[in-house]
Amino acid sequence: MITIINYGMGNLGSLVNMFKRIGVKATIESDPDVIKKAKKLILPGVGAFDTAMSTINNAPGLREVLDQKVLVENTPILGICLGMQLLTRSSEEGSLPGLGWIHGETIRFPKSDNLKVPHMGWNVALPNSPSILTKELVDEPRYYFVHSYRVHVDDPEHSLMRTHYGIDFDSAIGRDNIFGVQFHPEKSHRFGMQILKNFAEHNI
Repeated sequence: MITIINYGMGNLGSLVNMFKRIGVKATIESDPDVIKKAKKLILPGVGAFDTAMSTINNAPGLREVLDQKVLVENTPILGICLGMQLLTRSSEEGSLPGLGWIHGETIRFPKSDNLKVPHMGWNVALPNSPSILTKELVDEPRYYFVHSYRVHVDDPEHSLMRTHYGIDFDSAIGRDNIFGVQFHPEKSHRFGMQILKNFAEHNI
């Protein structure tokens, strides 16, 4: 069972449908009392960093439950797109602190006449460190991206996949029970399906 956190920002229906395709039941939940019982969590996200963090911080009991689940109970969690950026300590997009579960920061792509921002469309993400998240991926797996900001982790061992768009950036990150992907696996066909399957099926 996968619990998708509903805080008003994310492609929730698409995620449920993709999990259904791989034979995994997923539910959408916003009630902290229900999230307390989750075995695995998905933190989706589309939109602005500060809006997302403000919503999480101000939803009664949500931030406390998430910290308890992830940091104390070691419940596996996968952040997607903005959800991955929220795992870091800060973002150049806003002024609020992030969740800070992975040491790193979210920064804007460099300004360049030859680089269109946001980074939108299909791109290759190559495994960078051994991880259950990247098992059984084909050569040069391609994923769907939509983002103007990129994550840079402090510890190279926390970089699980790298992508090139003008520069190289961390497109999947992780440590212990905490994972994030900058791309949208629910929009990335068989490549994204494998990522979600790996997260759902393997003990972490």
